[in-house]
Amino acid sequence: MSWFFIAVIAPLLWAMTNHIDKHLLEKYFEDNGVGTLMIFSSAIGLVMVPILFFINPDVLNIPPKDILTLLFNSFLGVAVLWLYFEALKEEEASIVVVFYQLIPVFAYLFGYVILDEVLTQMQLIAMGIIILGTLIVSVEIDKENNFKLRKKTVYLMTIAAVISALESVIFKFVAIEGDLWVSLFWAYVGIGMLGVCLFLLIGTYRRDFMRTLRTKSVPILSLNGLNEALYIAGNTIYAYTYMLAPVALVLLTSAYQPLFVFAIGVFLTLFLPKLGAESLSIRNVAQKVAAMIIVGIGTYLLLM
Repeated sequence: MSWFFIAVIAPLLWAMTNHIDKHLLEKYFEDNGVGTLMIFSSAIGLVMVPILFFINPDVLNIPPKDILTLLFNSFLGVAVLWLYFEALKEEEASIVVVFYQLIPVFAYLFGYVILDEVLTQMQLIAMGIIILGTLIVSVEIDKENNFKLRKKTVYLMTIAAVISALESVIFKFVAIEGDLWVSLFWAYVGIGMLGVCLFLLIGTYRRDFMRTLRTKSVPILSLNGLNEALYIAGNTIYAYTYMLAPVALVLLTSAYQPLFVFAIGVFLTLFLPKLGAESLSIRNVAQKVAAMIIVGIGTYLLLM
């Protein structure tokens, strides 16, 4: 089980990036936040492209059709990132991240339709359990115990999960062997191209980016750099763990990400409230914990 303690580091690192994203949106990007943050993220991406090429020059030595497919996939990844930022701007990170557990549900459905993969009865039950878990956090409970659907969050993150699942299936369909550096390289190429387009074509984003760059460049670029380092480290750890244990077992550890996001949120709320805040009312904590447990059970059944 030593592989488990290595693999679980990845969702912990990704949970940290979720809170950094939330902090950036709340503190530095109040106006035109998502678009401006995408431009800043693309700047980091453009720095990473030559670094990744230096690490593995073979990122270009693949068939042109596969390059176009990977580039298209990177644009899908950018769309997921955009939807995620929009949802994160409105909601707590611990709620937003739960919806990422819908990705394997849609991935199995796309696999069934596109790749003719077979769905077992247990997988169908597991999908239902995961959907139930996400439905629990889809509802906001106020102090008077009134229920209100988080329409925007549900809409944005469900679409994000669908696109992310489609991205994974397309990647498998073109028979790329999942090389980490190839995947990261084209992901950063995609976000870099989008960032350049946003900067050149949308004046409000460009002006806000230049103003923020003049006044807050050091903390923003530092946090973005840390964010990318944590993200790449998590992906690298996951890729390494694939060599130590069955892929399905490794993927199960992703179910811990919502738990880590929630735990970090609680820590920040209690000890570093300027860096983040999490609702700690009994009803909200119970709702999140129940959703995470149910989603975790569903993920376990789906991937076993």
